[in-house]
Amino acid sequence: MGQPQPILEPLTPAAHFLVATIEPGGEAAVRDLLAELAGLRRAIGFRLPGAGLGCITGIGSAAWDRLFGGPRPAELHDFPGYDGPLHQAPATPGDLLFHIRAQAHDACFELAMAIGDRLAGAATIVDETVGFRYFEQRDLLGFVDGTENPEGALPDSPAGAAALVGAGDPDFTGGSYVIVQKYLHDLPAWRALPVQEQERVIGRTKLEDFEFAEADKPADSHIAVNQVIEPDGTEREILRANMPFGSIRDGEFGTYFVGYSATPRTTEIMLERMFLGTGEATHDRILDFSTAVTGTLFFVPPQDFFDDLPAPPVADTAAEPVGKAAAQPGPAPSADGSLGIGTLKRSSTV
Repeated sequence: MGQPQPILEPLTPAAHFLVATIEPGGEAAVRDLLAELAGLRRAIGFRLPGAGLGCITGIGSAAWDRLFGGPRPAELHDFPGYDGPLHQAPATPGDLLFHIRAQAHDACFELAMAIGDRLAGAATIVDETVGFRYFEQRDLLGFVDGTENPEGALPDSPAGAAALVGAGDPDFTGGSYVIVQKYLHDLPAWRALPVQEQERVIGRTKLEDFEFAEADKPADSHIAVNQVIEPDGTEREILRANMPFGSIRDGEFGTYFVGYSATPRTTEIMLERMFLGTGEATHDRILDFSTAVTGTLFFVPPQDFFDDLPAPPVADTAAEPVGKAAAQPGPAPSADGSLGIGTLKRSSTV
């Protein structure tokens, strides 16, 4: 198994999320960043002892084919998005994900700045979210988030089994699929609910964080809808790394959902149940108070993938790196008027 990125490490008090799209011709600069990112993290982390600075890097489906030749992760695809009868989960652009986390925000910010500097002109940051720990691992709705995460910090632990790709995809064993979504909460509407009704929406008690008994758990509660049980009784799990975020000025308060999984299908089933309904519920009731505004799927390769990147796709040999002049003059125009210049284009949907 390849050495995983720090997916299984405990949540930190601070996190910084960057989602970027690669500009045409920016592939070479992005590959350079991916190759040197571990060194950047070490250099910044060395200056901040005890910060525990880490960075998890994910790559989107379209970007993978622009950056690398050879094999690709077996289940990597674009986030499908979900259009339910009452609520929607949009699919939004994203080629690169940088999930930066540390014990202190200055470490996260310094690495985010270094990434932004090296992506200048080659990629565009399309979403930036600053996450923080809120009291006892609670979200801004006031409930503890992530209680039912599988436990363990080793690849053979329950958390590793849920989050890491196994031997079924040998070229990418130790990697992970991650879906990220930004949810905005309607706090005035939520606060207007009595606490007992809030608890019915979630399926847990608010103060003690105790899960309701099955007989007392509403079918449309967040916990009930997100339970995926196989016919043999096995529960399918993911590893959540959610973080609260907010802006007083903009009046935006929410949860940045981060779901790592050995297969994206597990998270997708949960989202289908949330937005499209189950046999017993039309939708997850939490969506009456939380609106998804972004949604993207990435593959997180094992750490040693970046130590020896696959060669770029053959088509990239004709693409001109951003900000660099060609070493040799291009080929002469052909008789049919073609300039013989390859242009990489990526279509995206929102």
